[in-house]
Amino acid sequence: MKKEVVVFGNRYQGAHAEDLNDFFSELLAREDISIAIDRDYRDYLAGIISCLPGTARTIDGFDFDADLALSIGGDGTFLHTANRVGDKQIPIMGINSGHLGYLSAAPLSDFHKIINDIAEDNYVIEKRSMLSVSCDTYPLLPRSFALNEAAILRQDTGSMISVDTFIDGFHLATYLGDGLIISTPTGSTAYNLSVGGPILAPKSSNWVISPIAPHSLNMRPLVVGDDTTIELLPHSRSNTFTLSLDGIAQSLTAGTKLKLSKAPFATFVVLRHHNTFADTLRSKLLWGVNSQ
Repeated sequence: MKKEVVVFGNRYQGAHAEDLNDFFSELLAREDISIAIDRDYRDYLAGIISCLPGTARTIDGFDFDADLALSIGGDGTFLHTANRVGDKQIPIMGINSGHLGYLSAAPLSDFHKIINDIAEDNYVIEKRSMLSVSCDTYPLLPRSFALNEAAILRQDTGSMISVDTFIDGFHLATYLGDGLIISTPTGSTAYNLSVGGPILAPKSSNWVISPIAPHSLNMRPLVVGDDTTIELLPHSRSNTFTLSLDGIAQSLTAGTKLKLSKAPFATFVVLRHHNTFADTLRSKLLWGVNSQ
């Protein structure tokens, strides 16, 4: 039985045209793999590589199914792919043609091994928890969930934003500053880390609440269980704020109350065998590397 694979990617890969051409040439030639390509990505590829036939099967929107999703790009592309996959429970393999590629299983240059691993199911799948965001008074984005983080950000002003924060119905604190990040374990090495939040093991059952440039230096990141319900009530002088879910932003009216909780579905991340969390920290973040 053929393995059904759906392919997503970003449109900034001209420097990798040769590897992309080799990758798709070999992938299309496989009789044990059937591929469908996101239409926008396929149109982009048609301008930089020669191997894609005009009849290559394409997909649009969210109406698709597959055994495996490929995300060709960097971490931003992986998050976009996770949004498209949503609750379909299709495992996602990241193929890095971007910068850090923290979520990627392998570099694009390793395409021959990647294709063989796909055909032979030679990989492991790790379940990653997701954040879900809801609101009773304001329409949110149609797919209001995040693999990395939900961020509340000030907008259109140099003034601070204040965020009244409640956990399981009890008032925790009012955060004053540039905003607030609620991070998953997967996202703990992303925006959360850049504002001084802790790194969580990917399988841990926690969220991190991290203030962005807090007005008070005693407001530190806080780890809570992922069974916690978090409610946020932002206020600002501009009467607006930004809700960002994995980088997808929406402007909301100040005073809009948001509820964050664990999503009823997960994202399944494909990893290569023997690729441990510690290995990723050392290779991607230079964890514990002696500079001498």
